[in-house]
Amino acid sequence: MKKKKWKQKAGRVCCLFLMTLLLWQSAAAGAEEDSLALESPSALLMEASTGTVLYEKDAHTRRSPASVTKVMTTLLIFEELEKGTIKLDDEVITSAHAKSMGGSQVFLEEGEKQTVDTLLKCILVSSGNDASVAMAEYIGGSETEFVSRMNQKAKELGMADTHFEDCCGLTDSDNHYTTAYDIALMSRELITRFPQVHDYTTIWMDTITHVTRQGSSEFGLANTNKLLRSYDGCTGLKTGSTSKALFCISATAVRSDIELISVVMAGPDSRTRFADAAAMLNYGFGKCRLYIDNDPVKLPELIVKKGLEDSVSCHYAEEFRYLDVNGQNLDAVERKLELPGEITAPVRQGAAAGRMVYLLDGKEIGSVDIVLDKDIERAGYLHYLRQAWKALLLAA
Repeated sequence: MKKKKWKQKAGRVCCLFLMTLLLWQSAAAGAEEDSLALESPSALLMEASTGTVLYEKDAHTRRSPASVTKVMTTLLIFEELEKGTIKLDDEVITSAHAKSMGGSQVFLEEGEKQTVDTLLKCILVSSGNDASVAMAEYIGGSETEFVSRMNQKAKELGMADTHFEDCCGLTDSDNHYTTAYDIALMSRELITRFPQVHDYTTIWMDTITHVTRQGSSEFGLANTNKLLRSYDGCTGLKTGSTSKALFCISATAVRSDIELISVVMAGPDSRTRFADAAAMLNYGFGKCRLYIDNDPVKLPELIVKKGLEDSVSCHYAEEFRYLDVNGQNLDAVERKLELPGEITAPVRQGAAAGRMVYLLDGKEIGSVDIVLDKDIERAGYLHYLRQAWKALLLAA
């Protein structure tokens, strides 16, 4: 009986200890987050190359994004440029619908022609709603069709809490929404796939020329992202504000090979939006260290058994990056090659033949696939017959 009571008391003590430990850990984590003292209700910080979330505050609540919507618009524009369906020097004609856009605009006239290059500048520097719609119509045939593509792209990127109603964010519709997390996802896709976007987002001031029936006139563009002048390393990306959305930003910055994405939604005013974005960037750059395998091991050719060729070369599928946020000694990272000396045909280009494993303190921190460079078919009876005939001729 006494033994049973002792076990019950011991169990209660253990439970109390575990609960205290969990509460302490939770309080410690909360204190770390609270140390940023962000005033904005929704925010997220992400490291771009790995997609690691470094900080978040109510990052999955759906909110109106205002002109940060244009991140997705820009992504689709660059995808079309990559495919070659449009070119930077293509001329785009402004429709009556595009001209009718209110809010931030560059005052395009109906029938006015501007190049894709100029319109990208108008979208990413001055946040031109009219320029966004003009490009949407040029690519999709109509803004409605283009917005459909935006929503499809959002699904592809895993933006589960996003739905777009227009291409510029001007709408007050409750059905036009996203989250701080989803904004980070589309921002990451844009800047990692198309880093040339920063050629536009880092422009502080510029001019465009309007050519209409009334003649030609210059119009000044001024960047809406004040962090470009106030934050060292800032490279963009997009601001947004409406009475519904309040003040939003997806800010990007680079220091020492580390690229961060700082998203703020529903900031109470413009100053707070920029201050909160900068606070997260400071936090991230102070916390992050990045290991990049800049000098990977040279890979040997693999022997191919029963193939039409005797060997095949291979390459790393991607560059290896490891993000440390715990102050580890990254000089101690070790590499371990896992690659067979030979493989059997048929060989398929792009198939994984092995991997390079990266270790820190004896624990695996990641790996990169090693893939084959070309197809090699399996050798048949005729192949071996030809080889035997050649050998016979050489012997003679």
